[in-house]
Amino acid sequence: MSGRYDIGVCSLHLLLFTAVISVLLQAVEVNAIAVPSSSCYAFDNSSHIVDFSSWVGQPFEYDGKGSDLVVRFCKDVESRSQMGYVDFGRFDKFNYFVSGSGHANFVQGYYYGDLTSCERSYDKLGRTALVNVICGSCLNGQCKGGLGCICNITYESTCRVIVDLAIPCATQGPRVFKGFTVGFHPRSWEIVYNGLTQLGYEKPHHAFSFSTEQTGVVLYMTAIASLSTLVQKPIIQVFPENGLEVKVSGSGATGSYPTTLSPSMLMIDWRCDIARDIPYEVNVTIPVADYDPISFFLTKMCEKRQDVPGDSMKGWATFGILSCIFTVVASLFCCGGFVYKARVQGQRGIDALPGMTLLSACLETVSGAGQSYPGAEGINSGFVSEASWDPPPSSTSSRRTWTPTEKNYGSI
Repeated sequence: MSGRYDIGVCSLHLLLFTAVISVLLQAVEVNAIAVPSSSCYAFDNSSHIVDFSSWVGQPFEYDGKGSDLVVRFCKDVESRSQMGYVDFGRFDKFNYFVSGSGHANFVQGYYYGDLTSCERSYDKLGRTALVNVICGSCLNGQCKGGLGCICNITYESTCRVIVDLAIPCATQGPRVFKGFTVGFHPRSWEIVYNGLTQLGYEKPHHAFSFSTEQTGVVLYMTAIASLSTLVQKPIIQVFPENGLEVKVSGSGATGSYPTTLSPSMLMIDWRCDIARDIPYEVNVTIPVADYDPISFFLTKMCEKRQDVPGDSMKGWATFGILSCIFTVVASLFCCGGFVYKARVQGQRGIDALPGMTLLSACLETVSGAGQSYPGAEGINSGFVSEASWDPPPSSTSSRRTWTPTEKNYGSI
C-alpha cells in the first residue's frame, strides 16, 4: 500500500515539475525584447530600456521675454517670435538619446537647425539643442503632475540652447544586454542588434519564412568581449513540436563565448517530416546572466516531406557491400579450385583453373564441332610434299604444270 502511495506522490511531483518548466519556458518567450516601434527610446544607467514612443511629437512650450521656445518631444526644437520661427535642430534615429548624469536622467540631442548666422559653427551642424530630460518634477518644484513642462532654458550662444525638461517618465522595461548582435554574417545584425530583436523576428512572420529547399541556416553571434562570458547555451523550441526535426551545432551551441573579433556560430539544421501549409515556428532563446534573455523567432516552410540525408545512398552502399562479398568469395573459390586440381588431379598451368574445361567446351561449340588441329606428323608431311613438278606428257608441249597437294587444316 505504501509503495502505491510513493508511486502516486512521485507522479504528482513529476507533473508539477513539468508544469513549472512549461511556465518558465513560456515566460522566457513572453519576455523577449523587441525593438520599440520608434527611435524615441533610451537605456538608463542600469541598462533597462525606457520607451518614450507614446511621447513622440508632444509639445512643451516655454514663455520667454522676446521669444517662446517649443520642444516637440523626439521631433524638433523651435524658437517662435513675431519675426517667425527659428529651428534649433531635429531629432532622428542617428541622433543620440542616452542616459544622463546629475539632475538629468536622460539627454537628447537635436541637430541640423537653421544655418542663419551659424554657418561657421565649430561642428558645422547649424543650430543645435541639448534637452536634459528629468523624470518627475523640476528642481524648483514646478511641473507637479500633468504632462510635464520646461523648467529652464539656457542659450550658450545664438546657435545653441540647453533645455531642462521634466516629464513623468515611463516605467522601466527589461534589462537589455547591450552590444549583443545576431545576424546571417559575422558583421551583420539582421536578427538582433544591440540586444534588441529586430522587426520581423520578434514574433513569427510568414513573409520572413525560410523555403522548403533550405535545409539549414547559420547564425553569427557577437558580444562585448568583457561581457561575453555571461552568454549561455541557446534553448530551441519548435511549434508545433511534431513535424519539423531541428538539430543545432557549432560553437554557439556548445557554449563558446562570442566576441566581436571572434563570433560564435549557431548552425541550425532542420528537416520536414510532415508537410503543412502554415510555417513551423522555431523560437531561439539565448539566456544571459543578470540580464533578460535574447529571444527571436525563425519560421520554416514545409511544402513537402524531406527524406533523411543519405537515404538515396543506402542502395548504392548495399550494392557495394554485396559486390565486395561476391569478389572475395569468387577469389577464394578460384584459389581453392586451382590448388585442388593442381595437387589432387595433377593438372598444370591454365588447365588447373576452375571452369577452364567448361570454357574450352563452349569455345569448341562456338567454333564448330568436328574441327581440330592436326597432329604433328600431318603438319610435317604437308611441308615435305606441299607441291611437285611433273614432267611434260609429250615432247610437243614445253609447258610445265604445278599441282598443289590438297591438305585439310583444322581451325578454331
